Amino acid sequence: MLSKALLRLGVNAARHPWRVISAWLIAGTLAVLAAIAFGGRTADSMTAPGLDSQRAAELIERAGTGQEGMTAQVVVTPLDGGATFFDRGSARTALTRLQAEVKRLPHVLGTSDPAGALDAGGETAVRGGLVSADGRIAVVRVQYPDQSRLSGEDLDALVDLGDRLRAELPLRIEMGGNLFFAFSEADGGASELIGILAAAAILFLAFGSLVAAALPIGMAVFGLTIGVAAMTVLAGVMDVPTFAPVLGSMVGLGVGIDYALFVLARHREYLARGLDPHEAAGQAVATAGRPVVFAGGVVVVSILGLAVANVPFMAVGGLAVSIVVLTMVVASVTLLPALLGAAGPRLGRTGRIGRALRTRKPGRLARRRDTAAGAAPAAGWRRWIGHVSRHPVLYAIGAAGLLLTATLPVLGLRVGLPDDGSMPQSRTERRAYDLVAEGFGPGTNGPLVIAADPAGDPGVLDRLVATVAADPGIASVAPTHIDRSSGIATLVVFPTTSPQDEATADTIARLRTGVLPTAIGQGPARAHVGGATASLSDVGQRTSQRLPVLVAAVLAMSFLLLVLVFRSVLVPLKAVLLNLLSIGAAYGIMVAVFQWGWGGALIGLESTVPIVSFIPMFLFAILFGLSMDYEVFLLSRVREEYLRTGDNGTAIVEGVSGTARIITSAALIMVAVFLSFAVAEDPSTKMFGLGLATAIFIDATVVRMVLVPATMTLLGRANWWLPKWLDRILPHGPVGTGDTDAESTGGAPRPRLVDR
Repeated sequence: MLSKALLRLGVNAARHPWRVISAWLIAGTLAVLAAIAFGGRTADSMTAPGLDSQRAAELIERAGTGQEGMTAQVVVTPLDGGATFFDRGSARTALTRLQAEVKRLPHVLGTSDPAGALDAGGETAVRGGLVSADGRIAVVRVQYPDQSRLSGEDLDALVDLGDRLRAELPLRIEMGGNLFFAFSEADGGASELIGILAAAAILFLAFGSLVAAALPIGMAVFGLTIGVAAMTVLAGVMDVPTFAPVLGSMVGLGVGIDYALFVLARHREYLARGLDPHEAAGQAVATAGRPVVFAGGVVVVSILGLAVANVPFMAVGGLAVSIVVLTMVVASVTLLPALLGAAGPRLGRTGRIGRALRTRKPGRLARRRDTAAGAAPAAGWRRWIGHVSRHPVLYAIGAAGLLLTATLPVLGLRVGLPDDGSMPQSRTERRAYDLVAEGFGPGTNGPLVIAADPAGDPGVLDRLVATVAADPGIASVAPTHIDRSSGIATLVVFPTTSPQDEATADTIARLRTGVLPTAIGQGPARAHVGGATASLSDVGQRTSQRLPVLVAAVLAMSFLLLVLVFRSVLVPLKAVLLNLLSIGAAYGIMVAVFQWGWGGALIGLESTVPIVSFIPMFLFAILFGLSMDYEVFLLSRVREEYLRTGDNGTAIVEGVSGTARIITSAALIMVAVFLSFAVAEDPSTKMFGLGLATAIFIDATVVRMVLVPATMTLLGRANWWLPKWLDRILPHGPVGTGDTDAESTGGAPRPRLVDR
């Protein structure tokens, strides 16, 4: 049985702590060395099989024009603020030198030549989006091969060249393009440090002991090191998206500290009961470790469920984050009990500072018995849960209404991908974006690439150019490039609207459904709309379409797992519905902040942006798993009390109040960690941080401390109802009632409510 296996594991780790700690140190060292020797850099590849943009990329690759690869753009303007123009003098010479030096960089297939286009005629330069109509802004477009042949070193080389030329040329030089999107390292180092410091402060206040506060932090940091090292090794064999390390750090720190907190709190309880430190560690792992294993399993399986989207970068990103979570689960039941054993009986005592904090007000605070120290639940929590249980209808309706109101903005959810215009002004990508928009119009920042195979029809291309140029969403069409050997043509077209504008997605859809079919007719010719903007739009549509599939799969899996754990039908059903409410409210708040701009300045958001297309799916998978942490931890205690007393009301009050302090402390830690990422520069990181923090806060307060006791009171003994036929087919081994330790039930008869 799982509890017995965890008990043996915990006791052995606590009795032989230095063996276990040494094994983890060796594993960590090997992981870091493997990351150094075989690891790769993260890279974003926003493609997916079967999309129209992918078919366009395949045509371009067949043509061998090089346009199927990565691109960058170097945007320049004279330093004198517009008094000089690129059609003459030193600015023209500087532009020519810059273009030549960029062309000599490793792996560069070619560059545009704005100075040469000016020689051919100003209209050619303007139509190609190379020199602005007023002659003050020029763009050097840089063509690289496909992403598999590149690395972050290519981005570093381009950036270093820009830094050098800024000091040598009379030009303001800014850079952007999908080379930056693919290989820029996501920011997160400072956020991780802020989150760790906040978590340390909360843990110290919760336990009043520096040693007790340090253990969860140490375990989480150590587990995170191994998890991120493994993620780096994974990046050496496949494209791990750039957001994965940041998201992995966010989730890894949150769940790692939470899991350690649950086990540590139980360990201190057992020490307070007089158990030997080794036995206390084993019992803590057997009781609190079991919910950790189940909850961690739900998180891992939920995140791996992202594969249903059929978007490779999401599946790989989910796998990378799952590695970190799995590492934290293993560390919680092996490394942590070893640390508990090494610390000995000191963890059962509160330090001087902690005692001073707790006795500063000798009245009610001094009389309160601390759950974390091993005594009965705090009287304040018991009074609150008792109050909610006496007025369940009022609190159930009020809390559900509050969450439903917070969910309403989801009706206006618009997915997309924030472009460089949503970055802060401190980033060169944002400054390059603004220069291009100023000189050529907003659509120039997101050109579309139409790939066409005329299939022997000589008139197709002329009709295609004329029809596309006449569309109201297209500002201009660059000269057509035709590959002589294959006959495949590529047209670079510039929309009238920015890449993240909803009108741009409408233009792409109109080109595919109306404009291109009209130009091609019924013959064998074909044409597809590609380019980075079209690819991101396609990925967004696919993730939106597949989100219901993921939701259904995760809900079904979570329901079945909770039925196995708690041998009940209504408790799992209630848990699933309440988790949906908290996640829906988090989605609504994200829409209000990022799309409507409510409070955006508080997290450094400079402009409103659409919700990143893949974030709702990622958030659902992660949040549903994290919500199960608290659900399993809380309901495990409620069920223990029910098995001990046989009284549903007592079980609710004692179980919820007995876990309230630990759950709120754990939630505060997660919220602090996640909010520290909400102030990062990248809008995607902000969305992850704010979405996770909001959902956890709602889940640990409104849901766990109000809705759970209210609804469980209303359900009464029906909470534990299980049909007879279902009871017969459910396993009685590693999960369920048979796994509750004898000490927690006190040898009392175990009441069961089974439909006979």
